[in-house]
Amino acid sequence: MNQITVLLADDQTIIRDGLSALLETNPDIQVVAEAKNGMEAYEQTEIHHPQVVLMDIRMPEMGGVEATRLIKRDFPDTAVLVLTTFDDDESILGAITYGASGYLLKDISGVKLAEAIRDTVRGSVILPGNIAAKITKHIGKQVKPETSLEDFTQREQDIIRLLMQGNSNQEIAQSLFLTVGTVKNYISQIYSKAGITDRANAILHFKKLGF
Repeated sequence: MNQITVLLADDQTIIRDGLSALLETNPDIQVVAEAKNGMEAYEQTEIHHPQVVLMDIRMPEMGGVEATRLIKRDFPDTAVLVLTTFDDDESILGAITYGASGYLLKDISGVKLAEAIRDTVRGSVILPGNIAAKITKHIGKQVKPETSLEDFTQREQDIIRLLMQGNSNQEIAQSLFLTVGTVKNYISQIYSKAGITDRANAILHFKKLGF
C-alpha cells in the first residue's frame, strides 16, 4: 500500500502528538515530520517532501499563511491543508490565495480529517460550507464583470465542470480522452482568462459564474 506522507505543523506539542497518534491509526497515512512553526514547516518540507502539510495558522516566528506561500512557491507538488481554530476572513483568504488546498477547523472528527487528507491528495479542494461561504462572498466582489460563460470554449467548459466536481488532472484527462499534458494546458488557459492562479480560487470563481 502506498502511504500518504504528512507533515504536521502546529506550535502546541500536545496537538501534534494527538494528531500523529490519530492519523497513524490509518494504515494509508504516515506522519513523516513535525514542525512547531511556519519556518520549521518550510524546512521540513524541503527535507521530506511530504504529499500533505497539515498547517496551523497562528504560530510563532512564522505563521501558517506565510508558510503556505513559501511552500507552494518552492514545492508546488506538496499540498497544504489548513487545520486551525481560527476562521477569520483574513486567515482564510490568505491561505487560499497562496494555494492552500483546503481550510478545516479543529472541531473536525478524526475520520473526516483522514478522508480530507485523502481527498486533498486526489486533487480535491476541501472547504466546509461556512468557510466556502466566506470565500465566495469575497470572490464575488473580485470577479471581473467581463468574464462570462461565453468566454470559454465548449472543451474548456467541460474541463471546468469536471474541475468543479473535484477531479484531478489525470481523472479529467481520462474522462475526456485527453493527455494529462493537454489538460494542464487547457487549465492554464482557463486560469489566464479568469484572472486566477490556483484550483481553490478557480472553483469559487466558477461557482460564482454559475457552473
